[in-house]
Parts: sequence; structure tokens; C-alpha cells
Amino acid sequence: MASILLDIDGVLHVSGEPIPGAVYAVSELRRAGHALRFVSNNSTRPRHGLADELRQMGFAIEDEELQTTPNAAARELAGKRVLALVMQAIVPDLEGLELVGHEVEAVLVGGCDETLEPNQVFSYMNLGRAFSEIQAGASFYCLHKNKWWQTSRGPMLDAGGFVAGLEYATGVEAVVLGKPSPSYFAAALDALEAEPERTWLVTDDVEQDVRGASLFGMRTVLVRTGKFRPETLELAESSPDIVVSSIAQFPEILEEDITGGWAHP
Repeated sequence: MASILLDIDGVLHVSGEPIPGAVYAVSELRRAGHALRFVSNNSTRPRHGLADELRQMGFAIEDEELQTTPNAAARELAGKRVLALVMQAIVPDLEGLELVGHEVEAVLVGGCDETLEPNQVFSYMNLGRAFSEIQAGASFYCLHKNKWWQTSRGPMLDAGGFVAGLEYATGVEAVVLGKPSPSYFAAALDALEAEPERTWLVTDDVEQDVRGASLFGMRTVLVRTGKFRPETLELAESSPDIVVSSIAQFPEILEEDITGGWAHP
């Protein structure tokens, strides 16, 4: 049996609307006995809330199967004084961090959501405060560097642009805590007690996720849903092992691969 890391936004749903066939595909993967872990760079909702939303869409998932970036930050920055530019909803998942506004040990930048809250979180005043703290010696972390994500209204700017701006202004490169960092993938594989070469990542992000997973030794599946764009695939540094129309196709292809019936390109 295989171990499978399933991206969420753009793979299982877009703006809360399940991808056609996604609920059935996940249930088929479970029925076949594959080990699943849901991996997300979503940095705007707490893990329990995100799991609840997936259950309401029809996905069978336990909170413990879901790996999120705020939990990664809580492990990495435990006990530190942190300036956190994050959505208020994920603050409970940052338990163990001392969230303060000055004289910090680390600056943490989260992601955007579809509300008006990013207007306040990523204001000039807050970004200026982050700049000053990094200049004063604070370590610089981000939950992810996503440039944008796909919504029902179209592509929306994510916080990767703010991270890049702070990197440019300070000359300090942020440590990425979410996908596609090796530490994030290692934690996911540890949870499944899996080896990279026997693990698949299913994602809609060829620029970040496919490249990172390939470097980590995993096999990759790129879906043509979510943020997928044909031109991005053509220009990508790393090619996925498989490209499918959606996750709905994946269980059948995986079964053919395991039984030797699928011809690799």
C-alpha cells in the first residue's frame, strides 16, 4: 500500500466547494488501505475548524490526520517572543508562543484569507514593525511563501509578496515552516511512518509543491484544478510524475501503478 499526502485547497475544494469526485476519491483511497495525511498551507483557520469544514463538505477526516502550518510554527518557535502577522483565527494554534509587539526573538508572517482582515494584519505599520524587528536581529519565519491561491472569485494575492518584500528590505531570507520545506514533509512522513520513495504528494502547485516533494524523494501528482495553469507547468523547473484532470482520477491510476498496469511516461 502507498502513503499519500493530500493537499487541500485546489485539490479537494475551491472556496469551500468540493471538487467533483473528490469526496469519493478520498473514500476510495481509504477503502484500498492507503495511509493518508492531509497537508495544507492554509494559515487562516485553526486545525479543528479546518477539519470541521472538510467534514461538512463530506470528507471523512480526523483532526489528527490534518497537518497545518500554525502547528509547525508552534513546534518551531515554542517559548519565544514572537511578532506574529497572522489571521486572528489561528492564534489558538500558536499556543506556547509569547505573542508580543516589540523586542521580539522572531517575526512570523502568516497567510491571507478572503475577508478584509489582511488589510489590518499586513498594514504599513505592521510591516514596518516587522522590518524594524528583523533589522534589530529577530529571526524571520513565514508559514509559507504562496504568491496566490485560487478562489471562486478568481486568483487572490497571498502573503508571499509581503514575505518577499521584507526579505528584499532586510536582506534576510525567511525560514519557510510549511510546504515545500523539508521539515514539513519530514513531519508528514514521520506521522505516517513512511518512506519518501513510497509516498505520493497530490497537489495543484507545480512551482512549489512538486519541486519540493521531488527534491525530498517523493512521487508527485499534479491536478488540473485549483491554481493549475498550463503555462506554469510548461515553464516549471520540476515535472510531476503524473498529471490528472482532478483527484477523482487518482485512485484508479494509483491502483494500476501498484499492480503494474500503468505505463509510466
